[in-house]
Amino acid sequence: MGQYNFKLPDIGEGTAEAEIVAWHVKDGDRIEEDQPLVDMMTEKATVELTSPVTGTVLTVHGAVGETAAVGSVLVTLDADGVISEVPVTGKPEQKRPASDSASAILASAKKVAARSPAVSAPEVLRQANVSPASHSRANQTARPPSASPPASPAVRRRAEELGVKLQFVKGSGPDGRIVQADLDSFIAGDTDSLRHGPQKTGYSKRSGVEDIPVVGMRRQIAERMQLSKRHIPHFSYVEEVDVTELEELRRHLNSTKTDQQPKLTLLPFLMRALVNALPDYPQINATFDDDASVVHRHVPVHIGIATQTPKGLMVPVVRHAEARDPWENAAEIARLAAVAREGKASRDELTGATITITSLGPLGGVVTTPIINRPEVAIIGPNKIMERLVLRDGQTVTRQLMNLSSSFDHRVVDGYDAAEFIQKIKAMLEHPTTLFLC
Repeated sequence: MGQYNFKLPDIGEGTAEAEIVAWHVKDGDRIEEDQPLVDMMTEKATVELTSPVTGTVLTVHGAVGETAAVGSVLVTLDADGVISEVPVTGKPEQKRPASDSASAILASAKKVAARSPAVSAPEVLRQANVSPASHSRANQTARPPSASPPASPAVRRRAEELGVKLQFVKGSGPDGRIVQADLDSFIAGDTDSLRHGPQKTGYSKRSGVEDIPVVGMRRQIAERMQLSKRHIPHFSYVEEVDVTELEELRRHLNSTKTDQQPKLTLLPFLMRALVNALPDYPQINATFDDDASVVHRHVPVHIGIATQTPKGLMVPVVRHAEARDPWENAAEIARLAAVAREGKASRDELTGATITITSLGPLGGVVTTPIINRPEVAIIGPNKIMERLVLRDGQTVTRQLMNLSSSFDHRVVDGYDAAEFIQKIKAMLEHPTTLFLC
């Protein structure tokens, strides 16, 4: 037996620190080699770190939401068969792991997790005053008792510790495989009802406050939005667009598409309008380096697609949208949305946008004032399509109308140019044949 200090490894690509987003162990826990210890989030990914040794947890260093430097001690272990290391005292070390343990530690940083809960599952149960052993879901349809649900050893071990029967958990992985995120969702759903008790009806009073730490992905989103609003003088512009002909074309193309072609939404047509218009407005297909006071005007059009995921808003990027037809853009949107929601999007798939589209789909509302995805200088947001009675040539007719909302960085884009740009987009959407003539 000997003391072993598990340190935050160099996760790569210049990462100097990472945020603690979930602990999987606590002081006194007995752990096995390769058992998950902690989830760490950098600006690029969430990484699940596993133990390189078997032993007992003596001390976990740091709370959820705190930041740890590369080389600082995360967990002190009483490890089986390991020579004792120098005990942890004072501040965490600010250097890289020693070479004699680097290979073992780096090997544990190989798994990119698909989750970043604000509070770990055991903590959720503790706050709810629920015994893990008594935790179950009786009102869900379970698998047959003899059926062994597909899940990794780590998921099975964690479920056993929490007293959760996996046959009650719905798996979102391939072939219904249960992943850690499914376990988190199941636990959160149960403890929410147990915490608040039976729902009352009528006019009875409600009470209680739930404190949610802003950590992980949610904190990154908050910080980036705050920086965008602080640094960028936004101005918004909204224009009404008649999409009656466009919707007729879209329905026709969807009804005649092949099985290999994806279903078309409004977005691929809007993307086509953008790539046609942006060459005449290079200051809009741009990013602004605040520190250097340089505007980078981009020739290719890399369109970010704001996507809601279980972890919060993410913006995967359709690269070279100008080289794709509407079906190719639709397929790429669907692919990127899927990997983003599963937490599997790579850094390349989440960076490099030159302009962003944000859409709430059927919930698009009447108008929005979207926040620019810094360092970009423009963002476009289609709103809900609604049928309205309008006058055309003295006759009252029914048309499908949609507001197109947009925001621009006034340091880079003048109001006149922004309005002219949106008017050009409007003209192409109202006469969809012109989308394919450019």
